[in-house]
Amino acid sequence: MRFDTGQHMRMGQQMKLAPRMIQSMEILQMPQQALEERIEQELASNPTLEQVEAGDDLRKVQEEREQATRDDREGEREMVVDGEGRDGQHSADDFERLNNLSEQYGDAWATNTSEGGATEFRRSVNRGDGERDAKMDAMANTAARGASLYDQLLDQWHLVDVDAPTLAVGEYLIGVLDQDGYLRQDPQTLLEGAPAGVTTEQIDECVELLQEALEPTGLAARDFRECLLLQIDHKLYFDPPPPPLDEGLKTARTLVREHLKDIEANRYPKIAKATALEIDVIKAAILQLRQFHPHPGRLLARDEVRTITPDAVIEYDEEGDLYNATLTHGRLPALQISANYEEMAGDKGTDKKTKDFIGVNLRNAKWLMDAVRQRHATLLRVIGVVIEAQRAFFEQGESALKPLPMTLVADQLGIHVATVSRAVNEKYLQTPRGIFPLRMFFSGGTETDAGDAMSWTAVQAKLKDVIDAEDKQKPLNDDELMEALKDKGIEIARRTVAKYRKQLNIPPARQRREY
Repeated sequence: MRFDTGQHMRMGQQMKLAPRMIQSMEILQMPQQALEERIEQELASNPTLEQVEAGDDLRKVQEEREQATRDDREGEREMVVDGEGRDGQHSADDFERLNNLSEQYGDAWATNTSEGGATEFRRSVNRGDGERDAKMDAMANTAARGASLYDQLLDQWHLVDVDAPTLAVGEYLIGVLDQDGYLRQDPQTLLEGAPAGVTTEQIDECVELLQEALEPTGLAARDFRECLLLQIDHKLYFDPPPPPLDEGLKTARTLVREHLKDIEANRYPKIAKATALEIDVIKAAILQLRQFHPHPGRLLARDEVRTITPDAVIEYDEEGDLYNATLTHGRLPALQISANYEEMAGDKGTDKKTKDFIGVNLRNAKWLMDAVRQRHATLLRVIGVVIEAQRAFFEQGESALKPLPMTLVADQLGIHVATVSRAVNEKYLQTPRGIFPLRMFFSGGTETDAGDAMSWTAVQAKLKDVIDAEDKQKPLNDDELMEALKDKGIEIARRTVAKYRKQLNIPPARQRREY
């Protein structure tokens, strides 16, 4: 094999994305909260970018900031009053300036005595002019993060009167509980991770102590059956229900201990045959199980609920008989370019190094502001197409949702389909029917026998309607659901019915049956 090197010329076209275009695409794709963080970072790092409160007079704000800048520069002078100035004369100017500042800022100026007996005046961090820091207010009004499950259980365990070795084993076992409060590790794994010298018997004894001492009841259970039994026994012992509910709870305990799998599979006739109990008695006993929590650990440390901030609000205009979209902007600050830095950039007296620094930051600030404006414009255009195409959804609900491919929207707006995809990424709409992800309105679909287009989301809604209307004593299996949808003009395969049913968290017919 022989390798040769050489030089060749060829003509070709390549498309390279400019940094400004890349930034615009990133800004467009960002969800609301990520964009807020991006702007906060730019405000912190770019001195030429300023935040303006909505509704403020920009000129007035600029004048106030220039005055504050002059005051700050004046306050930066060292002020040491010791009876004589630098030239041996009394510093009357300093005293006068100090008096003016004291009258202007009041308690915002702190007085301290230096080692030499001189009095030094330093400006306090908090201003006394009534201005508030929005970030500090937000932090102060934010609820503190709750203690973890481990910390809460550890506090409970430390109140139990046990010896030091048992206390150490309990701390170890609390550390291996999962978020549901279960002790799911097998005995051998627990023994291998336990403190040195601990035996299996000691672990079992400590587990029983944890189950008795920790609240809510059911913690440190090894499985779902033990968790329910712990809660039932605690109820029967400490707070027994009145007759005949107490007998029903005792029956429920027997059913959980011996027939839990049949309960989960809704096999009531099998339980009745094995226990010689009537179906109604079994149903009444199982109904009492609803008062117990299958995941007691979550009662102490709940999962954080994600807060959704809608990017736009869609409202109906009765006069114009149309739907209008308005961007919410969330907590996005109003931005402007600093007039001072623009003036410095155009001043011939500014040195080159400073001009270069200001120029780079001015370009970055303008690029960010342009990208945010372009994001808002693109988002509004895309939402406008959604409103026009999905009007039936806003009036009738999910069952009227129509297919809307992104390629169709891209062609209609004259933009690339990737731009549409970025525009709908993690965006939410507040509509008269609730808050929905914008991406939900873009999906494929099928045609009914009548020739009407129907999205897959609408098909799922129709499937749910069929299941809700079925006879619960004779629920429809997937084949029968397929036929029921076919009668409504929707032809889909049985496996598609099963897939949609699972996506809707609907159990199969056997588990939906009511006796």
